[in-house]
Amino acid sequence: MDVDVVPVGDVSARVKREASDGLRTVYECAVSMHEPESIPTGAYDADRDQYRAEEFIDLAQRVGAGEKNIAITPEDLYYRRRNYVFGLAYLSGSGSVISTHRLQTTSDGGFSNRSAGDIFADRVRKEVVHEIGHTLGLEHCDNKRCVMNFSPTVREVDVKEQSLCGTCQRDVA
Repeated sequence: MDVDVVPVGDVSARVKREASDGLRTVYECAVSMHEPESIPTGAYDADRDQYRAEEFIDLAQRVGAGEKNIAITPEDLYYRRRNYVFGLAYLSGSGSVISTHRLQTTSDGGFSNRSAGDIFADRVRKEVVHEIGHTLGLEHCDNKRCVMNFSPTVREVDVKEQSLCGTCQRDVA
């Protein structure tokens, strides 16, 4: 499998590196970095002061050259009636997106001996692995340690491992 990472907006070199490393480590896939893209026209919802996640997925599918394509953006995303999303993917599709906006919270995840930068890097890796997992057909997992566990808060993201549990690993293989 090959994954094309599509930065949308001002995405740091560290975020790109962490995303690539997370995908390579868990899926043992080829990862290429697409040239940065502009925020999709029409994605912004002024009433919410947020961006529609689907627009970023559509962009990743349009411009990405991989079997799987993931947009990464620092913008705050939402989907339908949810207040926000860390990411979104079309189940068994080729496109997905993550937002780093809410992953940069000041919460230390209960790991006070770790730097905020390291905690943020872990969150980025977990979210890209999670969303690409959906594109591979994985649904949310009940195992709280599995990267495919549904995690609506950063605290729950912090509890997860950066890898698939045995059941999810078998489902991907």
